[in-house]
Amino acid sequence: MTALNRVPSLMVRAGTASALTLAAVGGSVVLPGVATDAAAATTATKALQVAASKKGSPYKWGATGPRRFDCSGLTLYSFKKAGKKLPRTAAQQYNKSHHISASHRKAGDLVFFHSGSNVYHVGIYAGKGKIWHAPKTGDVVKLQKIWTRSVWYGRIS
Repeated sequence: MTALNRVPSLMVRAGTASALTLAAVGGSVVLPGVATDAAAATTATKALQVAASKKGSPYKWGATGPRRFDCSGLTLYSFKKAGKKLPRTAAQQYNKSHHISASHRKAGDLVFFHSGSNVYHVGIYAGKGKIWHAPKTGDVVKLQKIWTRSVWYGRIS
């Protein structure tokens, strides 16, 4: 450990470090609201990575992994591995998520496909208009372009 790496912990223990001082030497500060957003981003990023790692896994209705998945089984599994518990079905996951607009979506958010008020499918937003999902019987977990405008977005915090 270099002296520079020890500076933040020494200053924090002495109670003399400001947020700017810590930022200047690579330390971190816990601020209300900001830490929650950062934790959500980390969770979402991890969940996205887990989903991507399941590329090619076969679809099986009702399956929650680790080798086979249905759509909500993939999202449940991915977020569980990232440290968050989700309900089982796409509709239940929609109700558990913080609803956001398309303009505020970020990689790792959930994408809910709906017909009217009925949520029938879910995937994890990968950015650039694409999702990781388990599409249907006979298919596999894959990255695919969102094919409809009938989607809602949700964030897991």
